[in-house]
Amino acid sequence: MADLLSMARADWWPIDKVILAYFGATTAVELACWSRLPNPWELLIVHLAGALLIGLAVVCSPNPISHVFRHWYPVLYVFYCYKEMSILIPALRSTDADAALAQLDFDVWGAHPCVWLERISSPLLTELLQIVYSAFVPVVLLMGLILWRQRRYSDFRYYAFLIPIGFLVSYVGYLLVPAKGPRFLLQHLQTQELRGLFVYDWLRATLDRIESAYFDCFPSGHTEMTILAWWSSRAISPNLARVMIVYTLGIIFATVYLRYHYTVDVLAGAVVAGAVIWVAPRVYDALGGKQGKGAA
Repeated sequence: MADLLSMARADWWPIDKVILAYFGATTAVELACWSRLPNPWELLIVHLAGALLIGLAVVCSPNPISHVFRHWYPVLYVFYCYKEMSILIPALRSTDADAALAQLDFDVWGAHPCVWLERISSPLLTELLQIVYSAFVPVVLLMGLILWRQRRYSDFRYYAFLIPIGFLVSYVGYLLVPAKGPRFLLQHLQTQELRGLFVYDWLRATLDRIESAYFDCFPSGHTEMTILAWWSSRAISPNLARVMIVYTLGIIFATVYLRYHYTVDVLAGAVVAGAVIWVAPRVYDALGGKQGKGAA
């Protein structure tokens, strides 16, 4: 009983509550569809172990180990939740939305954008855009690393709330609107392969090993998360924010040019980013968080 009271009085951060709620929701889905999953016990055990680690870190705070873990664990948890979608979506969804998304693009533009963009394709441009696209995760993490190095822990905690919220919302989108992207559906319409100069082939092959088995197009997480990182960079440095807006525009263009996304995915990613930017501070406050001066 004393242990339960201690946990009830513990300092639960907003991100703890969000991650645990997401685990609870996905666990409920998995239990409801237990017979359709290839490894349901593994998923359940990972959820329980992950929740237990959060609880232990909360109860054992403050100490140096829990201090680092509590600030950084969302990175690992969000990555696991992404991997989990590669199991849930094929098991729970029998169709994909690629044809519908491609048709929406065609209805708007009168052409398939990734096919039309062949006319400006060049090895140099392809190389640069593949580097920009592949740097997505390091760039998003960089904003957090800067806040961490500056010991702006309050701002860091909000950023470590905002970014996971964005990722988790996008995962729900993947489940609701599963799609693999135009590089699979429209490959037969492309008249030329994309070619780079030096690291293009290696970067693309690496991303294919990580992402090609996933229905992770709608909304465009690259668009959404880069917008969130740019928005947060304004509180770090005006110069950094200027660099980030250029990078954000570059990655938005890269998602279509490199045939990873339909333009409707990009629009959805931008809309979701705007919604998260507006909603997140209110949810953070409601869950007991205290934002730093530069968090909003």
